[in-house]
Amino acid sequence: MAGPYLSLSQQQRQVMTLAPQLRQSLEMLQMPVLELRAAILKEMAVNPTIEDLKDPVEVMLSDAMPVVPPQHVTDKGLDFSPDVDAILKQDDEWRDYFMQGMENAPSNDDAEEKRQYMFDSVKQHVSLQDHLVEQLTLTDLSPEDRELAINLIGNVNDDGYFTGSLPDIIMISGRSERDVVNVLKVIQSFDPPGVGSRTLRECLLQQLDLVEDSPWEDEARLVIDKYLEKLGAHDEKFLCKVLDLTRAELDHVTALIRCLNPRPGRSFESASTEYVEPEVFVTKEKGRFVAKVDNDQLPHIRISKHYRKLLEDKGVSGETKSYIRERIRAGAFLIRSIYQRQETIRKIAQEIVDAQTDFLTQGVEALHPMTMAEVALKVGVHETTVSRTVANKYMRTPLGLFEMKYFFTPGLKGKDGASISNKSVQDQIKRLVDAENPATPLSDQAIEEKLTAQGITVARRTIAKYRGILKIPPSHERRRT
Repeated sequence: MAGPYLSLSQQQRQVMTLAPQLRQSLEMLQMPVLELRAAILKEMAVNPTIEDLKDPVEVMLSDAMPVVPPQHVTDKGLDFSPDVDAILKQDDEWRDYFMQGMENAPSNDDAEEKRQYMFDSVKQHVSLQDHLVEQLTLTDLSPEDRELAINLIGNVNDDGYFTGSLPDIIMISGRSERDVVNVLKVIQSFDPPGVGSRTLRECLLQQLDLVEDSPWEDEARLVIDKYLEKLGAHDEKFLCKVLDLTRAELDHVTALIRCLNPRPGRSFESASTEYVEPEVFVTKEKGRFVAKVDNDQLPHIRISKHYRKLLEDKGVSGETKSYIRERIRAGAFLIRSIYQRQETIRKIAQEIVDAQTDFLTQGVEALHPMTMAEVALKVGVHETTVSRTVANKYMRTPLGLFEMKYFFTPGLKGKDGASISNKSVQDQIKRLVDAENPATPLSDQAIEEKLTAQGITVARRTIAKYRGILKIPPSHERRRT
């Protein structure tokens, strides 16, 4: 059939052609600025139609900056001939549909699935939880047990420990305690060794079971089972006596124990060195804090005038013009992607700054609870977009350099029922510990009582959790005479 309609195969080919560009746009949103700069330079190396404005005067006079709004790209910065403009307009329509329409349109299951597929297609570091879920496919668990296993894996923290409440999971899942414990044991058999343990003792014993032919295995098992605190306190005299070992023999036992990993999940943290460079700078203008994105850290790119002229040259073959159009199209999409990335970062950063004005003037104790869903609603994007935008991005504030995701914290009950950020509570705990008498350090209960006196309601187990985050040992290990 003649006319403007595409056949199904043509539509499929068009989507397949655009998908890599959409994936590139999503990846750029998540990249830190140093990585993005390298990606732009790499793209310039393979796309001859993109050029870098190196002359500072030309940069100031040009409209083809990396943050040129899309509506200005064709009339000033790029100045394309009508046929290329048509290509770019078609790109706009597709990109608007995928990048904006799917975020702002009414939600439905099919659209949500497509949107999530695009986000999930971006390569990310494999987390411990992802690694555990992947191993479920190798088990013979029933669908019901597999669903329960995913629930349990969701309660495994970054150190590899199961931190969930078995009674709560039993109540919510409707499964028996025996079923829950049996499925947890399956998870505990996964890689890395020791994962899914509920205590340090359990974690080390699971790993010790995998040790082959050690002459000190029995002694090590006894120490782990009954005398871990003595080992942590370096009470060699007691251990030698209770185990009936010489000091040299005890050294072999402790060496075996110390080769075990008390935090098996940490092996899934990124070990690569990351260089931090802030992308957002917060300044105060006319009594208001303003977030600005530093665009000068990226190359100032535009579409080459030379290649634009070649499209109008009658002496250039149709095949060459077709190649140039495709390269210009990719270059224009890159420019638009850079602009949208920078604008998205700026908008989200400004929402953070507006919500955290008290923090910027008073410090950590004035940090307000804030969720990504709240910011997403105000900016008009999906919560996933906020998550990707703040990942690996840093903000320079009057109080110093902060990772953007630092400002997203849940709230605890404070004075008069008002919410207080968990980071503010952690800061209060650190201050109390720093000011304590080393001879009589504060117990978790004492910290709880002091926080309550300040109008902050927090459970003792939460204080213990925050101590772990702050790497503050328990009171008996902090005691100094």
